[in-house]
Amino acid sequence: MEQETKIKLRNYGICVGVELLIAFLVIWSKGFFAHSAAVNMQILSDAFFVSGLLMTLFAGLLYVSSEGALIGVSYVLRNVVLFFIPFGRMKHEKYGDYRARKLEKAKKRSISCVLITGLVFLLIGIILTAIWYASYFNMYA
Repeated sequence: MEQETKIKLRNYGICVGVELLIAFLVIWSKGFFAHSAAVNMQILSDAFFVSGLLMTLFAGLLYVSSEGALIGVSYVLRNVVLFFIPFGRMKHEKYGDYRARKLEKAKKRSISCVLITGLVFLLIGIILTAIWYASYFNMYA
């Protein structure tokens, strides 16, 4: 039980670290300390929103790929490569057999840490956007 908790905490820590890195890169690219407070609030909301959205979409992509939706693409790419290899057509197998073999080998991974941290960062970005809208929007209207 304790080992499982450590693994979950490590996974959440990695996800939060990646999201903070993405947020830092957004903040750094926009020059956070060179602007007024209103623009800095926009930059912060953009940073959290972008990192949260990217991780949430990545969680969706992980879910779709774990369900086998991308097996058809890998089957086509494999056959294109085998077409150009001498005697590669001898390794050709039917799509049904290929799909069954791939689904048999596929591991179900837990993507909850990616999804939850992505949604939390997305929520923080939305809250910061609402705060900016309530506090600073009338300054520019």
